[in-house]
Amino acid sequence: MERIAFEEREDWRTDAEACGFNFHTMYGARYWDERHAYCFSLEQIETDIEDPTAELMSLCYEAAGRIVNEPALMDKLAIPADFHASVKASWDRSDYDLYGRFDFAYDGKSPAKMLEFNADTPTSLFESAVFQWRWLEAMKASRKLAPGADQFNSLHEKLVAALPKIAGQPQRMHFAAISDSVEDWGTVEYLVDCAVQAGLEAVLIDIAHIGVDAHGWFTDGADRRIETLFKLYPLEDMVREDFGAQLKKTPTRLVEPLWKLVLSNKGLLPILWEMYEGHPNLLPAFFDDDPAAASLGDAYVRKPLLSREGANVTIVDPAMSDGGLSVEGEYGAEGYVRQALHLVPQFGEDWTVIGSWVVAGQPAGIGIREDATPVTRNTSRFVPHFIL
Repeated sequence: MERIAFEEREDWRTDAEACGFNFHTMYGARYWDERHAYCFSLEQIETDIEDPTAELMSLCYEAAGRIVNEPALMDKLAIPADFHASVKASWDRSDYDLYGRFDFAYDGKSPAKMLEFNADTPTSLFESAVFQWRWLEAMKASRKLAPGADQFNSLHEKLVAALPKIAGQPQRMHFAAISDSVEDWGTVEYLVDCAVQAGLEAVLIDIAHIGVDAHGWFTDGADRRIETLFKLYPLEDMVREDFGAQLKKTPTRLVEPLWKLVLSNKGLLPILWEMYEGHPNLLPAFFDDDPAAASLGDAYVRKPLLSREGANVTIVDPAMSDGGLSVEGEYGAEGYVRQALHLVPQFGEDWTVIGSWVVAGQPAGIGIREDATPVTRNTSRFVPHFIL
């Protein structure tokens, strides 16, 4: 695994906007960054990333089957008690899940370590599936990369293959997000494109326009029944909002399903460690109030159960200046976990995390993010990769 400098394409912004990548620049700074890329060997991809991704996904499914049957564990994950039965029913029905993303610390030498699992609303999907592939093809066409250069990237094909099964009958899906969020809206626009390529009728709506009819079905802005709904909106927020009560009784199929509440939660980390202690791709982790958390010593990472984009994450490390690093945010009231300190690797002045994707439970590719700090946030940059 190497970080290799490249000259960025003069027309990359035009190319990005031409294919719908309208959030290539966010918060006044570049989000897409092709001034360098990461090079992997095929063995690193297959043995160190793809195989562990498949195994960890299997472990997560095992953990989900346990959690939904133990109300005390759902309480530990801050899942509202009045949703326990609905979460279990969703699991027992085998409601389909579409995708997720593991975040790995990996340096090309040691085993990849799972930092967390973004199981409900992971973004960076379009740039992982489409735009970094366009970069690879352009670099090969300009002979800046060898013709045999490849990429760990079957996201698009796997999404197109999975959506018809998830949609069921009729072959129609609604896709919802907050239209004011350029990144979220761009992500669901891409999924709509995948659905159309899969032969589905796809409807894109603002999540605020979803209603409910007299029979409990969700409806769109035109009062059409929604049979299957993909929502890029956190389940943990939905179940706490007034409209969320409808989730317990609607016949509308939800993607991601309600059982994903047990995986899209940092509380999954200590449960996985308890079940599979010593697994080479897991880090020791404990609930914050567990006396066993003291075994981590005076260097660890403290994470809220429901945090996103690094919010309220604290690195405690006496070896670091100021004793660590803390990120502000609005999470934490729901509780915390502690995880053994295992910093992501540093290349140059940047700290690098690998996002390893799963689609319909299968490994599907990677996306890489860089940040000036060891905590990946919404301001972190996306960097492409290739395989030689």
